[in-house]
Amino acid sequence: MTDANSTPEHPPMPRFLIAQMGSRMHYAVPRILFGAGLLERFYTDICAVRGWPRLLRAVPPPLRPAGLKRLLGRVPHGIPPDRITTFSRFGHQYSRRLRAARNPTEATAVHLWAGDRFNELVVQRGLGGAGAVYGFNSASRKLLETAKERGLVAVVEQTSAPRLVMDRILEAEFAEAPEWGRSEPDENAGEFARREKEEWALADLIVCGSQYVADGIAAEGGPDGKCVVVPYGIDLSAFPPGGRDRDGPLRVLFVGRVSLAKGVRHLFEAIRRLGPETVRCRVIGGWNDDSDLFRGSAPSNVTLVGPVPRSEIANEYANADVFCLPTLSEGSATAIYEALAAGLPIITTPNAGSIVRDGVEGFIVPVRDSDALADRIGCLAADRSLLADIARAARERSAYGSVEAYGERIIQALARLDGSERGRA
Repeated sequence: MTDANSTPEHPPMPRFLIAQMGSRMHYAVPRILFGAGLLERFYTDICAVRGWPRLLRAVPPPLRPAGLKRLLGRVPHGIPPDRITTFSRFGHQYSRRLRAARNPTEATAVHLWAGDRFNELVVQRGLGGAGAVYGFNSASRKLLETAKERGLVAVVEQTSAPRLVMDRILEAEFAEAPEWGRSEPDENAGEFARREKEEWALADLIVCGSQYVADGIAAEGGPDGKCVVVPYGIDLSAFPPGGRDRDGPLRVLFVGRVSLAKGVRHLFEAIRRLGPETVRCRVIGGWNDDSDLFRGSAPSNVTLVGPVPRSEIANEYANADVFCLPTLSEGSATAIYEALAAGLPIITTPNAGSIVRDGVEGFIVPVRDSDALADRIGCLAADRSLLADIARAARERSAYGSVEAYGERIIQALARLDGSERGRA
């Protein structure tokens, strides 16, 4: 990757302070910017640095508790520890408060508190020599405000469709399936949506993982002229293709939160229609208090595995034939990039924000359409030659979703932010 500061066509780019809670995209943005010579400092909550990864891996895998396995997935490889500041105490407070939340209103309140508190800690610690800040939606308002006060470039990444877009989609889902009941109302949904809009107004640039996200911002009256679509990328070597020359039922894999929002209700119905002699499905991911509903509605040819640590998820892809994510709304689903790297044909929806092309690397079906899901899954189960062709195309397409390609895209997007962009918000 070229050093963006030495590109003759552009003025020198500023060095970025990145504030990111969690290990989103395996810390891709700070890793990319460090590799390009553009990272001033990386602030986060909990991650394994300064020898911790080596010490943690000294514990034999069978003896590793779930918390340790999660921490092993929080390693910002390639970023020197002296560029990283962690707020571990805050991270543990955030986790405890979230576990104690009794309903959606309280959970959203915790997320809003966490975003503000994290920003306060970052600003208190200092922005150093940064000429720009890069934050993430619902957790950047105070950081962006500080950047604007100091004349710095302000970037926010909108990681998903806007909150109100998602709420409207779920309303339609509940209207179609009232037997699933309706979750408690989230009295803080409006405040969450206002937070997103405030961040859009403050930002000089809004990074969107897909056109679906950018369209959602426009639909909410946001400044679509500030949006730039930057599809993501992953480390392809972490997801090697498995051997799939085998007989028997088609092996379908789902990875994600087990929820109505992920389209799981429709996946179950499609798998039920096809039957256990045609298809078997493994569902990887945790769920909320509605777990009894999902357990009770899962057909016999669906296995509810539960959460799998990130360090072990590659095995699930390697043992599958097809990846299916009939989600109702995303930003740009990371699991699809992982499945492409593993050479899996993809069946998903337009709202996944994926890089999959219909009929090439898989199939794009309408949201909330069990018939279309069953048809496409059944098609691949019946034609193993077609399955193999699409699998090869998926592996080839994965190069577009590599972290290297992502790096080129994000640097090109940020290169638009010369001094003339500052203060435009």
